[in-house]
This record gives sequence, C-alpha cells and structure tokens, in this order.
Amino acid sequence: MPTKLWEKDYDLDQKIADFTVGRDRELDLELAPFDVLGSLAHVTMLSEVGLLDAGAARRCQGKLKELYTTASAGDFVIEDGVEDVHSQVELMLTRDLGDDGKKIHSGRSRNDQVLVDLRLYFRHRIQGIAERTAELSRTLTELSEEHKDKLIPGYTHLQVAMVSSFGLWFGAYAEALIDDLRMWQGVYDVVDQNPLGSAAGYGSSFPLNRDRTTELLGFRAPVVNVVAAQMGRGKTEQLMAFAIAGLAQTVGRMAMDVCLYSSQNFGFLQLPPELTTGSSIMPHKKNPDVFELLRGRCNLLQSLPGQISQLTTNLPSGYHRDFQLLKEAIFPALDQLEDGLDIALYALPRTRVRAQELPTDPRYTLLYTVEAVNNLVLEGVPFRDAYTQVGRDVEAGTFVPPTELKHTHLGSLGNLGSERISGKLEEVMGAFGFERAEVALRELAG
Repeated sequence: MPTKLWEKDYDLDQKIADFTVGRDRELDLELAPFDVLGSLAHVTMLSEVGLLDAGAARRCQGKLKELYTTASAGDFVIEDGVEDVHSQVELMLTRDLGDDGKKIHSGRSRNDQVLVDLRLYFRHRIQGIAERTAELSRTLTELSEEHKDKLIPGYTHLQVAMVSSFGLWFGAYAEALIDDLRMWQGVYDVVDQNPLGSAAGYGSSFPLNRDRTTELLGFRAPVVNVVAAQMGRGKTEQLMAFAIAGLAQTVGRMAMDVCLYSSQNFGFLQLPPELTTGSSIMPHKKNPDVFELLRGRCNLLQSLPGQISQLTTNLPSGYHRDFQLLKEAIFPALDQLEDGLDIALYALPRTRVRAQELPTDPRYTLLYTVEAVNNLVLEGVPFRDAYTQVGRDVEAGTFVPPTELKHTHLGSLGNLGSERISGKLEEVMGAFGFERAEVALRELAG
C-alpha cells in the first residue's frame, strides 16, 4: 500500500527520501490532532456537497474521531516508512475502511492540509501563550500593589536618576506585556482564517463549500483567494516570529533587571536559596542562573524573525519545499517561550523584595534633585532658574534632599493606575475570541 500521498510507479532513492522528509515525521506528531480535525471538516463538507455518500462519510467520521482521541492523548504514531502525518491518517483510514478512506483527499492537496494544520496549531499555541502572558501580567500587577510603597532608585544610562518604586517596576512589566499581547492579537487575526479548499494553491474544479469548512473549524473567515492562501505560508510564520521576539524582549529585559537587582552591589531583590545555584570553589555563591538562562533564551528568540526572513526571502508565489524548514524554527521557539513564561510565573512571586532607605543613603541623595527643582517651581521660581540653582547646590556639595514625595498623577509613584492596567489586559484578552474556536472544534470532534 502506498505510504506517500504522491507515490507513483517508481522508487525514490532512499537517501533523497530521507533528506526531503527531514524532521517532518517528528514535528508532525504535534500536528496530528489538527490534521484529523481538518479531515473531519473536509469529509463533512464533501458529504454535504454530494462528493461523498452519507454512509462513507459516517464511517470516515467515526474513524477520524477515534484518531482524534488518540492524537489528543499523545498516542498517535507515524509508522516507519510513512512520510508525514497526512499520509499516516489516510493510510489508517484506508487500512480500516478500504475505498472510503481513499476518497477523503478529493478536492484538497497536501499543501492546503499543511496550511490548515498549521493555522489550527498556531491558533492553539497562541491561546496558550496569551493565557500565560496574561497570567504573568496579573501576577506582576499584584506584586506592584503589594510593594507599591517600597522605594528603589530609578536609573537612566545606568546612572542614579529619580526615585522609583517596586510598584512602578512590577507595574511597568505588567503593562508592557499587554502591548505584546496586542501584537499576538493581530497575529491571531491573521492565523484565524481558513485556507482549506485552496488545494495546491490554485483551487479545485470540485464544488467545494469553503464557508462550511470555515464554520466547522471555527475560523472567523476564509482566506478568499486561493493563491493568497498559499502565500500565507512563510508570511504567517514571519508574523509569529515577530510576536515571539517582541514578547521575548520584554521577558528578557525583566530577567536582566532581576539579575542586576539581585547582585550585592544593588541588593534590591534577593532570590531564595532554592532558586539559586552555587559555585564549585566559592562557598558563598548563590547565582541567579534561572534568570540568566531566561535572559539568554529570550535573546536567542529575538533572532527568530531574521531566521524566518532568510528562509523565505526571494521565494516567488506558489509552494516551495523550503517552507518545510519553517517548522524546525517555529515549533521549538514556541516551546521555549512557553517554558520561559512558566518559569517567570514560578520564580517572581518567590523573590524577596528589599526596599531601600533612599533619603539617608548617600549613594542615592541626588535622586531627589528633580523633587527639589519642582518644589522651587511650585514656590514661583521659573523652572530654568530652579534647575540652575539646584545644580549649583549639587556642585557645591550643599544639596539637601527633600523628604516628601508628591507624585499624584496617573501612572506615578502615588497613583500606579493598577485598575486601569488590569482593565486594559482584560479588554485585550476578550478581543481574541478564543471561545468561538473552542466551541466549534468540540462540536466537530464530539
């Protein structure tokens, strides 16, 4: 029995076969549940438009639902000699159902099978990343409120600048993650379009109902033009890569802050011993390896858009086998990003916050120069004159920092705006529309 969807009456050189398959069999295991869902929708539609009789459709649907349960449990296997997940699903249907199983490929190509598998898979992975990111943002907002009265120095150019707080620091990352989620929302809108029915990229002479498969798979709309659907391969991964890199930048910068702030020279944070590692010769060492590795992995993830761009640059429209390599870049990156979010969620709440005695610490006296300038302005001194006066006091060594902080505007020390940040988060999360897709797929596989 053929094990390749394109198999003909000649044998392919085994060395060529191995090279062209690459890591597909390994990576396609992640696509297995989604490939089955795509086939379920396609079979249902074929029956409704009269291309598959009701009995054959019912038998195929029954077998496909069994395969979906197996794949969802992680027990799906691609047999030796079988090229990819699409071939394995069709092989199992044909093995059990005979000619009925051979009919399900009508009106589609392996090209649009891959496209729909990937979009269903990406939609699923985006939901997981978005939910983890939202949870991290909520956690940071809670930490911001818990530690809002604990002061730390704020820096520009790594020089002491102005008074800050843990409320501002935690809250800054809580809100920055929401901007990353907006990017993910845009990517989700692109991914959430159905390419099924575009076949090899030029449509089909069969009377396919692409709106019906769109509905069955819970997509918000079809990709209308069949060539545009095929052109989405590579472009979709590029957009995913930008979203991965953007989120990684935020998380990586936060990890760097933790490494810096937990060093003895800063001493703003302290990691509990169980979150640190030691030195082989220095008995006192407690190293923030977990945050260093998080920083390093996030830095590597920021190179992902360049990798995808290099892989797809100068490719004309239509399908090219180069696209197969996209999975090797994107799939591990998604895993690493999720792992990073999980470890941040685990470690940050366990990190001890250490407030600083800013006014009485001579290292931080100059944090209050802006407060002194503003106080003079409030007394009627023109700003430029107040700035010059305080600057002269600093140079003369006679500057005395004011002890009272009067930050009341939105987003400042005394008015963090945490409720507004939380409101932003819930608005963005609600706009994804994850529930529509979840309901449709449950009904399809039920």
